[in-house]
Amino acid sequence: MTPLMIAALCLLMVATSFLSGIFGMAGGLVLIGVLLFIMPLPAAMVLHAITQMASNGWRALLWYKHIRWRTVATYISGCTVALLAWSLWQYVPSKPVALLMLGLTPFAARLLPADFRPDPDSPLVSAGYGIACTTLMLLTGATGPLLDQYFLGGKMERREIIATKASCQVFGHGSKLAYFGFIIDQNGTIDPVMVGLAIAASMLGTTLSKRVLEAMSDKQFRTWAQRIITTVSGYYVLYGSYLLLTT
Repeated sequence: MTPLMIAALCLLMVATSFLSGIFGMAGGLVLIGVLLFIMPLPAAMVLHAITQMASNGWRALLWYKHIRWRTVATYISGCTVALLAWSLWQYVPSKPVALLMLGLTPFAARLLPADFRPDPDSPLVSAGYGIACTTLMLLTGATGPLLDQYFLGGKMERREIIATKASCQVFGHGSKLAYFGFIIDQNGTIDPVMVGLAIAASMLGTTLSKRVLEAMSDKQFRTWAQRIITTVSGYYVLYGSYLLLTT
């Protein structure tokens, strides 16, 4: 990549980490879409995993007092099951398929019965979502609105959602890094300078978002989170459909 492209990508990483730092979601969705546009899918997945681990890890540290550790532990158990299962296959989807799956997830989640509300405090539900979200992570690069709907459906307040989801995502993106890192190791490398800049940019965006989240109400948080999810997901459905029809 040219210096100008690297600088633009770093600014995007600051912006998307800032967005995720406020809502705990959406930033990763935007970033993976851009990376898939400019890079081969395995390389995009690895760089996205690194930035999201840095962003979510730093976010978890900033809000560590609000983490629901039981939810994190049971979610990780589901992630582990999914990672082991998919590692036996090492499937890599095409870009159009990945984008379509990413975009359709929230709309599929909204087809569930109106009285269905996932409970993040339930060990069985948490492990089940760990399996489902890690599967989506390995196929599309992000858990997308599936994990977002999971946390928004419970009774956690906004700081607990941000902190607990970030902790879960560190392991989720770590699974993606291990999965696609093996593929990258066989076929190429990623510039270590870009990796370092990506980590720094992600941590900066996350730090800048802290005061904004503190100033929001839970109602504002949930309303804007739903709007952002719908907008970004709708774009990916359109873009993925376009690529599928023109390639």
